[in-house]
Amino acid sequence: MKSLFTILLIAFCMIVVSCSDKRERNYQYFPDMYESVPYDTYGAYDIFQDEQEAKIPEEGSISRGFTPYEYDDDPDGYALAKAELKNEVPYTEENLAKGKELYAIYCATCHGDNGKGKGYLVEREKILGVPSYDDQGRAITEGSVYHVMWHGINTMGSYASQMDSEELWLVDHYVMKLKAELEGQEPREFESESE
Repeated sequence: MKSLFTILLIAFCMIVVSCSDKRERNYQYFPDMYESVPYDTYGAYDIFQDEQEAKIPEEGSISRGFTPYEYDDDPDGYALAKAELKNEVPYTEENLAKGKELYAIYCATCHGDNGKGKGYLVEREKILGVPSYDDQGRAITEGSVYHVMWHGINTMGSYASQMDSEELWLVDHYVMKLKAELEGQEPREFESESE
C-alpha cells in the first residue's frame, strides 16, 4: 500500500511538472517586477513632475568623475592660471613615463619629441607657428600649460575631452621636463608617492 502511494505521488508530480510551459515563468507574485511599464525618454506622462520623463540636471551638479576647472577661457583666466595653478600629481618616474606616453600620442605631432615646436605636422607645413617650450616671450608655467591643454589656444584645440584631469597633469609634468632640458636646467628630483 505504501509503495502504491509513493508511485502515485511520483506520477502526480511528473504530470504537474510536464504540464508547465518552459518558455514562460510559472507564477508571478509581483508582476510589475517582471513586466515594467516602458516610458519613452522624451514622452509626456501624468505621473511625472511637469509631465516630462527626462529631467534637466540640478543647478550646480557635475558628472561623476569630472573635475570642474575654475579658470575662464580669456586672457585674465590664462594669467591667473599661469600664476596660481600648481601640479598636485606627484612627480615620480612612473608618472613621468605615463606623461611621456600621452605626450607622444597627443602633442608630439605638432610640438615635436623634444618640445622645439618642430613636430611632424610642422615639418610638413600643415601647421605653422608652433613655438618652442623655451620661448622666453611665453615663459610657460605648470598652470599655463594646463590651462592651454584644457581650453586650447589659437589653432591648438582643447584636450579636456580626450584626457581626464590627471592625464593632463601627467602631460604637464613631461612638458615642463622638456622645457627644463631646452633651457639647460638640472633635472628635477623625483618625489615619492606619499609627498
